[in-house]
Amino acid sequence: MKVAIVTNDGQFVSQHFGRSKYYKVYTIENNQITNVEMRERGGCHHSESEKHSTHEPPELKRHHGYGPQAKTKHVTMIKKIADCDVLIAGGMGMGAYEAFKAAGLNVILTDIVSTEEVITAFNEGKLEDLFDERTH
Repeated sequence: MKVAIVTNDGQFVSQHFGRSKYYKVYTIENNQITNVEMRERGGCHHSESEKHSTHEPPELKRHHGYGPQAKTKHVTMIKKIADCDVLIAGGMGMGAYEAFKAAGLNVILTDIVSTEEVITAFNEGKLEDLFDERTH
């Protein structure tokens, strides 16, 4: 099983998926971490000028991350972790959330900030999904 956690530095879970730079990917076999790697997230819009871009039509503004530009970015980001089973983030827009779910990933949103604490909680079956509180 492979678990991707969005991060900017490898130590902390990015609190906003769209502003993260990397995936920290853990390979887990028999409840043991057998490999850890950092991958560039791609499809980025983490610059200040783009974070409020019009990548969704006005009628979809109530949920962040819809529209043709967003869909293209999501496809690029999904390709980077196509071999993963789980994606963990601090928070994300509904468009990204739905795109990753549709790609077959188990998406978990958390308020735990340390990547090590998150992977430990996940591996022990104790990671709570805060979908309602962490999507926008």
